[in-house]
Amino acid sequence: MTSRPIWSAHVAGFALGLVLLATFLATGHGLGASGTPTAIAAAASSAIAPAATAGNGYLGPMTAGGSDPLNTWIVWEVIGMGIGALLAAWWSGRMRLRVEGPPQMKTTGRLVLALVGGILSGFGARVSAGCTSGLGLSGGAVLATAGFVFLIGFFVTGILVGFATRRLWQ
Repeated sequence: MTSRPIWSAHVAGFALGLVLLATFLATGHGLGASGTPTAIAAAASSAIAPAATAGNGYLGPMTAGGSDPLNTWIVWEVIGMGIGALLAAWWSGRMRLRVEGPPQMKTTGRLVLALVGGILSGFGARVSAGCTSGLGLSGGAVLATAGFVFLIGFFVTGILVGFATRRLWQ
């Protein structure tokens, strides 16, 4: 299959705005993703050590009363995003396995960089009570102060890390 052109940023941004609006109208809340790893951790913890999980102030409420933390809207949303990403990659002719990253790094370095960045982003998302989509997009859409504070911090951090790693990309 030949590669199809990537959507323009304006079209993709407009489409994302419509999806966010539809999500607010249909469900009463916006988009998010960072709650999924927490739900997986709660389910795994409950399967391994149910008493310890029930006594945990953070994970316990997710499993209280025998509720399944994996049967929540945010988990199904992330599953849908994964399926949608696979379908979009296949449809556009860009479905292949590769490791992207700075050309000055070997594959192992790229994977380590991605892992460290993912862990730091996940930690930051839990500390700030939302990820880029949940706190940034959805919070910003409802003009929440926390959304704008998060976005400012997110972009400032991105600029600083970009400056620190710019030589790797040349």
